[in-house]
Amino acid sequence: MGKLITVLGASGVGKTTLVRALDRAYPFETAYEQHSERPFQALFKSDARYALANQMDYLLLRAEQERRLRLSPQIGLIDGGLDLDFHGFTRLFHSRGLLTDPEFDLCLRLYRLLRQALPGPELIARLRADQTTVARRLSRRDRINIARADDTALFDSFLDEWLASLPTDRVLELDVSNETPEYEQSVSIILNRIHPGIK
Repeated sequence: MGKLITVLGASGVGKTTLVRALDRAYPFETAYEQHSERPFQALFKSDARYALANQMDYLLLRAEQERRLRLSPQIGLIDGGLDLDFHGFTRLFHSRGLLTDPEFDLCLRLYRLLRQALPGPELIARLRADQTTVARRLSRRDRINIARADDTALFDSFLDEWLASLPTDRVLELDVSNETPEYEQSVSIILNRIHPGIK
């Protein structure tokens, strides 16, 4: 079974940009967040009744992506992932009242079952940026955004809580507030973590 790296952080922090930059620098097998492709994302944006369907769809998608990446001989690299979709987005939407308590419990049951069936990532690159930077990046995105810039602090607190339960050597914290457009510093740090001395 192949190794897996996940890139986590709030919406707008630069997960997709970093994964694309890493993919250009090294032969990873990749999987990305899907927005327009997902059947409930746009519906959820306009109607909260689709929150549960959207989250169940994403949890299943992320498990399917992880399983595919694990089968590759190359290192898997995922933009977001199963853990982010539960500990970040599902918890955020529950806190905002977009998911009821029973709906949240259903998502939790599915997440736990999927995570028991799939090993967790070997490395988690956790991205942080200040709220102003996140808001600026979100405003430039041409995609469906349900999480808002003012959700960043709460979203990060949910991730902090979950990450505190993991071995520290599996988590790589990166402040990307002042990164270059190609995320050169973060790319270098992650590649050196995988293969010390890599250029």
